[in-house]
Order: sequence, then C-alpha cells, then structure tokens
Amino acid sequence: MLKQLKRIRGHLGAAPGVEHEDIVRLPGGSGKVTVTCMDYSPAEVQVQEIDDLEGFLQHHRPEWSAVRWINVDGLSNMRVIHALATKYELHPLAVEDLLHLSQRPKVESYGGDGSEINARLFIVTHALELKEGSLHSEQVSIFLGHKTVLTFQETHSQVWDPIRQRIKVKGSRLRANDASFLMYSLLDAIVDRCFPLLEHYGDRAEELEEAILEGSQRPIGGIHQLKRDLLHLRRVVWPMREVVATLQREPHECMSDTTRVYMRDLYDHVIQMIDIVETYRELASDLTETYMSSVSNRMNEVMKVLTVIGTIFIPLTFLAGVYGMNFHHFPELDQVWAYPAFWIICVLVAGFMLVLFRRRDWL
Repeated sequence: MLKQLKRIRGHLGAAPGVEHEDIVRLPGGSGKVTVTCMDYSPAEVQVQEIDDLEGFLQHHRPEWSAVRWINVDGLSNMRVIHALATKYELHPLAVEDLLHLSQRPKVESYGGDGSEINARLFIVTHALELKEGSLHSEQVSIFLGHKTVLTFQETHSQVWDPIRQRIKVKGSRLRANDASFLMYSLLDAIVDRCFPLLEHYGDRAEELEEAILEGSQRPIGGIHQLKRDLLHLRRVVWPMREVVATLQREPHECMSDTTRVYMRDLYDHVIQMIDIVETYRELASDLTETYMSSVSNRMNEVMKVLTVIGTIFIPLTFLAGVYGMNFHHFPELDQVWAYPAFWIICVLVAGFMLVLFRRRDWL
C-alpha cells in the first residue's frame, strides 16, 4: 500500500492530485488492460471492445446514443487513463484517488454550477469476491456525467455481466433511463453480490459451531479466518451506507429524481447487509467463547479422571508403604493368608471408593 502511494504521490511534499500531463509519466504495472464501450438508447444498443482508445475518443458518439458507458479493466496502462482523463476533464484529485488503490468508499462532486469543469460525480467502492476460500476486494471507481459513465476496475470481473445483459434487452428499465440510473444499477450489482458471501459465512459459522460441539480441536483457525473476513467485509460495507445516503440525500445535476428514488431501495439493502454482518461478527465472537469453554470443559474432565485415579491409589499406596517398611516384627509376615488378605483389602478399598464416587456423581 505504501509503495503504491509513493508511486502516485512521488516525493514527500508533492502537490496533491495527478495532473493530466503527469499521468503518462507514472510507471505502469503488468497485466492486460481491456476497454469496452456500450452506447445505448431505448431503441438501439452498440457494444465495442476498443483497441485504439485515443483514436476512438476523437470520434463523436452516435447521435442516437442516450448513454455511453466506458469500462476499463486493469490500471496498468497510463495512456488509457490519460486519454480518458483528458477527454472527460477528470479532476486531478479524482485521478489520484483512482490510481491509489486503498481508498475508503466515498462520493465526491467535481465541477458544475457554472465552473469551467464539467459536472462529475466520483464514486469509490469495492467489489468483494471469494478466492480460494478467502475474501478479496478490489477498488472500483465510477465517474458519472450527464450522459456518460466511466468505470475503472483493477482486474476483469464478472460483477457487471448481469448489467450488460439487461442493457441488451430491448424495453428494459436501464435502456429507458439516464446515465445516473446506470450508475445506480452498477452500485446495486456490487451490493447484491455481497449477499451470497454473507450466506457463505453464515453456513461457515454453523459448520464451525457443529465442529466445536463435536469436540474437534481444529476449529480455532477457521474461527479466526471467519473473524478476519467479517472485519474486512465490515470495512467495505459500513462506508457504503454513507455513500448511498449522500447520493440519495444531496441533489446533483447529474442525478435524476428517478434514480434518487431507487437509491432508497439500495440504502435499505446496505442497512440490511450491515445488520447481517454485525450479527455474524457477534456470532463469531460467541464461537470463540464457546470454543474456549469447550476446551476448558475437556480439561476439567481430564483432571477429574486423573484426580479420581490418584484418590483411589492414595490408600493403596499407604498400605503398600506400611508393609514395605524394614521392621522385623510384623505379625502378618509369618502368616500364610497375609499376602492374599493384603490384595483383598486393596480391592475392597478401591471398589468402595469407586461406588462412593459413582453415588456422588463424581464419575
């Protein structure tokens, strides 16, 4: 994280933000960068995968296009980011946040109200995904204009495939609304993707609870992993509540009244998700306490058995110690019945103590 910040901000004391002319001088990374563009209106839709972005941006969009959605998968090619930042006049602070991949989910407003910069809403969120049993998140940046939506992801993801399918369906609500409704749909897809994850962690918590009750010694690692993933999930979900509330509450020229109405439903989903996360975090804490109690109970059982065994052998050890003393005048030593009698007394004493412990429910 610190290396990424240093790469973007440069030396200490550097000016905030990343100017457009400085973007191409930033070191790029590895990985493929894919740029796709979807133009659509109620009547038509066009999907393009762009190889020459700079040449593509020199052409005007089709006259019938009501909304243009440009999605960038991968942030390693600085020329792609420079071309989009220059074409759509993205604010330097927003560009810096776009490249700094540890942002907290937030929403910022730039330009508009008579300023020289076109009005834009800049939204940062995180898409969550399970990979090899662990929770991973990647930053997603969204720029909303009047008729254009720009999205940037670290890697290719299938989180928005349902949105693309809905756009291709003629007569869909997405095709009939503006760019802000597309932005809402993208956020809604990210939030909805979290519910299967919560279901997974709910099932995982039940499995760990069953393992604890069965006396397994291994669940402690799974409990700690569950608590870490839920904490990660909480760090992503909690700021989303403020993001959605801001979009719903504060008017903006790029946000339609229709979209703000739908934001209420998205806000309800986020609140529901937060409640579930908090419930599962409390359950994870209870699992830890249950596991420690189970370990303590097993230890008590072991100590009880050892104590009973020791208690039974105390009088037997006393008898063996008495007859092991080196005295010449032991009356029983010369008797034939003495040795069998010694063992009979030992067996009777041990049996009496076992019966006594059983009646007192100590065994």
